Amino acid sequence: MKLAKRILGSWRAILGMGLLLALAPTAWAQGTAGAKPAETQKVGSVDWVKVNPAFAQATYVKDKAVCATCHEDSMKAYEGTMHGRQFMHGGKNALQSMDCESCHGPRSKHAADPDASLKMSTKQYTQACMQCHQGGGRMHWQSSRHQASELGCTSCHTVMKRQSDKALLSKPNEAAVCYSCHTNVRGEMQKSSHHPVREGKMSCSSCHNTHGSTGKSLLKAATVNETCYTCHQEKRGPFLFEHAAVRENCGNCHSAHGTNNPSLLETKGSFLCLQCHSYGGHINLPRYNRTSNPYGQGCVNCHTTQHGSNSPSGAKFTR
Repeated sequence: MKLAKRILGSWRAILGMGLLLALAPTAWAQGTAGAKPAETQKVGSVDWVKVNPAFAQATYVKDKAVCATCHEDSMKAYEGTMHGRQFMHGGKNALQSMDCESCHGPRSKHAADPDASLKMSTKQYTQACMQCHQGGGRMHWQSSRHQASELGCTSCHTVMKRQSDKALLSKPNEAAVCYSCHTNVRGEMQKSSHHPVREGKMSCSSCHNTHGSTGKSLLKAATVNETCYTCHQEKRGPFLFEHAAVRENCGNCHSAHGTNNPSLLETKGSFLCLQCHSYGGHINLPRYNRTSNPYGQGCVNCHTTQHGSNSPSGAKFTR
């Protein structure tokens, strides 16, 4: 009888706990209905006085007609941009509905006494842009190499005038923007073997995230290989016989931006292989192996699966 009472009491306790757990989410939801997380409420706000002390005591005019009295030409050009068309029909929120002052801050003092005291720097404009354009592909901006190099949104984008067909770029296309700083890459892309950027089949952002990433060289993936595998999936493996140099880094053999050797190779076929495979016992030096090295693809005339082999007889990558 005592045992039965204990069992019944245990079951009641278990059922009671289950009921509490079932009701807890409902109670939490009712208690937080209509509330927003603190971080979400802060999104889209800028402390303009902190950006520029001259904004102190300035208020929002909320009338772009006031701006047009002096900046009519600029505003005409702005109407043809992506932002201009978006704000023309009303913004998505209270911030965007302020139009000019969404990005330029409260301008009552400037309207009353126009001067250059509220002129903003590249870094300050970036803070204004980040009110709306944060998260996603821009979540690593604060730790990016471009940000550390004192570049900002206006270094690559032009908001007030349409200069490109997409992304408000300051030049006609993405490559032209990147080449304005990375002139060495422009030269490499003109070589005979190159990725099809100048043909328009891909762009710099196919491999790089200019707004920041966790990988080196602003790569979109964590490593060079992971970036290459997004297109060259057949090279990923796994393979029964791995080629160590390939597994380590595609850049050991290939120059991604362009070379004058076939297949983006760093040097001519056999001489590339000889950088590692220069041991004795194999007639792999050009002066000895006149049959394979000077003709065709050199070493890969025989070693055809240099990226890796799944053949039981592929230890030497010959099949």
